[in-house]
Formats: sequence, structure tokens, C-alpha cells
Amino acid sequence: MTKNITKKIITACCFFAIGVSFAQSPVNGFMQKAGEGGLSLTYSYESYDKVFLVPEEVNGVPVFNDVSKTSISLYGDIGISDNLNIVLNVPYIQAEGNATDATLANNGFENERSGIQDLKVYVKYRFHSFKLGENTLDFIGSVGLETPLGDYSADEGLQSIIAIGNEASSFNTFGIATFKTKSGLFTTGQVGYSFRGNSVPDALISELKLGYACSKFYLDAFIANQLSEKDGVDILGEGFTGFFPATRVNYTRVGVNGYVPFFDGIGLTAGANTYIAGRNIGKSTGFYGGLVYSF
Repeated sequence: MTKNITKKIITACCFFAIGVSFAQSPVNGFMQKAGEGGLSLTYSYESYDKVFLVPEEVNGVPVFNDVSKTSISLYGDIGISDNLNIVLNVPYIQAEGNATDATLANNGFENERSGIQDLKVYVKYRFHSFKLGENTLDFIGSVGLETPLGDYSADEGLQSIIAIGNEASSFNTFGIATFKTKSGLFTTGQVGYSFRGNSVPDALISELKLGYACSKFYLDAFIANQLSEKDGVDILGEGFTGFFPATRVNYTRVGVNGYVPFFDGIGLTAGANTYIAGRNIGKSTGFYGGLVYSF
């Protein structure tokens, strides 16, 4: 594995947090070097016709029967120094329901919502890097702000089942540890906390990722979790007023990501993920693909 190819693969690793919306943590355990970075443009699709409600999973999405979401995300990551990185992400999202014409007419609903969602800005800082023989253990901290950028609404009653976001700003913190071996195997674990506005419950967020990076490809598998604070309400439960951002959303999601370089600094990424457990969230499965340019 040449140093140049290794650098491009590791640079590309910094883009696998941008697949399907909410699929993974917005930051990962790899660092860009000073003056290096990249851009990626991805397209994603997810759909669901079952919902994790309380006390059980139900078939069919209330009002809309089934829901699909597509998004186009622009993501940037640059190394200010070897130990300080800036991460930016802006997605455009389109959500579509499948409500009947009669349901739409009787309630004044629409089967589509779309627009630019939230601007996400994160800072990552590597506090220390340990050499363990020929292996490396990095400890990284990250803070970030996510805030609505587009003119969308999440306060439309049952219409907001297909809202493209919570219409809320959040301040998020993460602690990350990444162990990398000389052979290319790596594991990353992270735990974070999200402080949220607009009556959205704060949440504990975690992720574990195992993977392998070599000169010809990159592959990882992950499990991601969110546990909302108990001040949230359940959809159609006690205290629910039709304001969906105030619901208590928990989930466990698993998935895979891959990357293949095909030209110096340019490569293709793709992945898939699905919810295996949740609360007040659609049981969706999603896929994404995109183009990555690293420099």
C-alpha cells in the first residue's frame, strides 16, 4: 500500500457519515491532515411502511400508508491542522407519502414535502494519539451545531409525519476513540449528547464501527443508537398534541459502507442501512451512493 493511496483511502473514510438521513453519526474517527480534505456529493433513498410505536410495531404509516425519502447531500471536510478538522454538511430532502386522494382532500394534506434541511457544522480535535507497537489509538473530541437552513415547517399536525426535519437547532458533543492496525483493520467507538431546541427531547447518541481499509477498497459495518430523554411524548399517546418534534425518538440502526477509488483523488462510495428497533420512528431501510473527491 503506497503512502499516496493510503492517504486517499483514509481521506475518503471521512465521508461515511452522510448516507441516509440520521443513519450515522455526523462525525467519525478519522482525521484529515493539515491542508487536506475533500468534498462528496451523495444521493440517498429510504422507505418504510411500518412504524415503531408504543407499545408495539404497527403496519402502515398513519395517514400516509407508506413513506419514502430521497436526499442529495453536499459534504465537506478539511484539515486546519493535523489535529483540527472542520466538517460541513447540507442536505436537500424530499419526503413523499402515499395517502389516498380522499384523505388528502378531507384533511387538506399533501403527499410531498421538500427543501433544504439543516446546516451542520462540526469541529473535531484529536487530543492524543498513542502508538501501540505498529498500531495507533486516537482520542478525538467533537462539537457541532445543526440549525435549520431551509424554509420548512415541522408544526403541521399529522401532515408533519412527512416533515423533512424537526425545525430545531441542536448543539452536539462527541467523544471518539479509534484503534487502527498496520494491516488496515480498525474500530471506532463514540458516545455523544445532543442538546436540542423547539421542544425536541435531548438525546444520548452512540455508534460502534468495525472496518478494513486497503489500497483497493474500504469497507465498514456499524451499529448506531439514539436514546431520547424521557420528557418526550409518544405518538398518539398521553400528552401528544400533534407536534411531532416533541416525541421521544429512540432507535437502533445497522448498516455497511464501502468505497472504491478509480482515479487519483476520485472514488465512488455506497452503503445500506436499516432500523432494527425503535420508538416513534419509521422502520426504514435505506441505500445511498455518491462521488468523493479528496485532495
